[in-house]
Amino acid sequence: MSVERKTSAPWLPPRWFIRLAWSVHRGLYRLTGGRLGLRRPRPGHWGTLRLTTVGRRTGRSRSVLLAYFEDGPDLVSLAMNGWGGPEPAWWLNLRDRPDATVDLPGGRRLVRAYAATGDERSRLWARWREIDPKLDAYAALRPAETAVVVFAPRSED
Repeated sequence: MSVERKTSAPWLPPRWFIRLAWSVHRGLYRLTGGRLGLRRPRPGHWGTLRLTTVGRRTGRSRSVLLAYFEDGPDLVSLAMNGWGGPEPAWWLNLRDRPDATVDLPGGRRLVRAYAATGDERSRLWARWREIDPKLDAYAALRPAETAVVVFAPRSED
């Protein structure tokens, strides 16, 4: 059961601007060799991690920068694609192959991803809402429920 509530639609920049901002952020990360672009979450603010998945069609490594917060040893993100309608490619990749790596300001971590459900999803959604009070309004822009993605630590196989 979703805890997302319908509220008035918030303003979002045009899609081309959102895509440009992502490109600039990735470029900054690459240009600085990863020194800029990642940050740890702070109280009331999300952090930024770099997720690397294996492409479901190509089998190649694919990387993306994501917002996250920490929940004990787990990292939590939203599969939201800039609040656009389609599911983000990284989430589709993880549904096929849930093992991935994340780069954090403190180093690399091996993770296994899954979608939170039930009470866990409700609890984690409420934590996101503390960080972003407009979360429900943004989520209402999407045609389907936004997955709350948990990145649980894993050991090397």
